[in-house]
Amino acid sequence: MTHPASQPARSAPPLVALRDLHVEFQHHQVLRNIHLDIPRGQTVAVIGESGCGKTVLLKVMIGLIRPTRGTVLLDGRNLARLGEWELQQERIRFGFLFQQAALFDSLTVGQNVAFPLRQHGQYSHEEVRDIVRTRLSDVGLPDSIVVKKPAELSGGMRKRVGLARALAMNPEIMLYDEPTTGLDPIMSDVINELILRTRSREHVTSVVVTHDMRTAQKVADRVVMVYPLSRLEPGEPQVIFDGPPSQLEQVHDPRVRQFVRGEAGERLMEMRESVGAPAR
Repeated sequence: MTHPASQPARSAPPLVALRDLHVEFQHHQVLRNIHLDIPRGQTVAVIGESGCGKTVLLKVMIGLIRPTRGTVLLDGRNLARLGEWELQQERIRFGFLFQQAALFDSLTVGQNVAFPLRQHGQYSHEEVRDIVRTRLSDVGLPDSIVVKKPAELSGGMRKRVGLARALAMNPEIMLYDEPTTGLDPIMSDVINELILRTRSREHVTSVVVTHDMRTAQKVADRVVMVYPLSRLEPGEPQVIFDGPPSQLEQVHDPRVRQFVRGEAGERLMEMRESVGAPAR
């Protein structure tokens, strides 16, 4: 599904740019030679197998992980050259919906949504209260939920509270880490609709990490598929697809087709061979 109205002018510089990005942890390489431009206003879905570095990619974009090599540019500014205070100011431009919502268990819903406002904003008590209620309403939750604790909520409600909190500071860029994981199909589609509504109402740029192909097809202007380095040849590019969702089914690369269709196929054979089990 493509959303032409959200496509930026081709001449505009990218809002987020990754250049020759490498990330490794204790000599274990996770990302290699990633080049990625994200134009202002675009929604990009990042897909790929578990462990291929998708969440690491999100954390690099927001400056929570520094690349081993390469450059992260936000509006042309190199994040690595910013001091801690400057980097903190740039992070305020982001909203981050974590994979399990990452709510504070000891705080109420209202306190969770208000947290970034109290940490980073100069708001009165009344302003915070009104913003919290507005953001909860935006994600379809009633005022009465503000006094509840996260443990009292369903998985879908926790995700929506997490989204309300991520939107509290009116971010320019929304990062979603597996927004529909663990949810039933109906609630997954509710989250997808909220992502679409957020983009249209708030005019944000979005990056959605997901295994859910329905989410990728529904919300994204563009899909980027990242492949695990352990299954690539030296020098082979880690991004094996970059294009509109409508092209996913026409791609000749069997790795992309198998992932999109959810087919084990050759992957099951590889797993058997890796443990020395006889293939049948």
